[in-house]
Amino acid sequence: MFRSFSLNIKGELREYTRPQVMGIVNVTPDSFFEGSRTMSENDIARRIEKHIAAGADFIDMGAYSSRPGADDVSPEEETERLKTGMRILRAIDRSIPVSIDTFRADVARAAIEDFGADIVNDISGGDLDGKMFETVAELGVPYILMHMRGTPSTMQSLTDYNDVTADVVADLSRKLRTLHLLGVADVIVDPGFGFSKTTEQNFEMMRNLEAFDALGCPILVGISRKSMITRTLGIPSDEALAGTVALDTIALMKGAAFLRVHDVLEAVQTVKLFELTTD
Repeated sequence: MFRSFSLNIKGELREYTRPQVMGIVNVTPDSFFEGSRTMSENDIARRIEKHIAAGADFIDMGAYSSRPGADDVSPEEETERLKTGMRILRAIDRSIPVSIDTFRADVARAAIEDFGADIVNDISGGDLDGKMFETVAELGVPYILMHMRGTPSTMQSLTDYNDVTADVVADLSRKLRTLHLLGVADVIVDPGFGFSKTTEQNFEMMRNLEAFDALGCPILVGISRKSMITRTLGIPSDEALAGTVALDTIALMKGAAFLRVHDVLEAVQTVKLFELTTD
């Protein structure tokens, strides 16, 4: 069940008493879901405006596609894409909290210090850049700690677990201790659905999502239009909205604090109906 939590956003302690919806903005031409790709500044602006109008609580902006087989993006190109995206976003809304989806510490620093972002969202949980944990501690910002093995190009060959839920919780717990020792106070944990897990393992983690409560952090669930839905149902990602809503509902029932989604309106409606059916 959902537990209220707080985050320090740029020196302001914000209390959250309901699940939060995080709208995805990809400033990249090759994200796995074609409908989320933004090819121009007008596309970026329209996506941001749509998310905010639909009731997004947070925006998550990424400029490096993590889908298997995606083209590599240099740190310089990733930074320039984020600079453009953040300039457009802050011209539209100066207050909505923004997480930057990057595994590179220098990119994260630029996004926080120069572009106006608020949170670092690291798909690698610090594994792909040894400077990330120290950088987040120096920046004094919330950190989304996700579980993944390897890199986006190798992760699906690294799915050997004794017990996927227990092993992921243990890995995140170890990293949490390191982050806390460095002084990182606000951590959101993401089990990493779709990253170095098979379809069956993804569903096993969803069934056992309450186990992540032991970490004492808000839980972020990002399953929007992912392959655990499309492969299971035999559909393309542009037909996976109903499956996303179904699994998001289950995630809320099991304590998710954040839903990271492509379709903000439907997620906001899901949260609203969930709140009306729970104490």
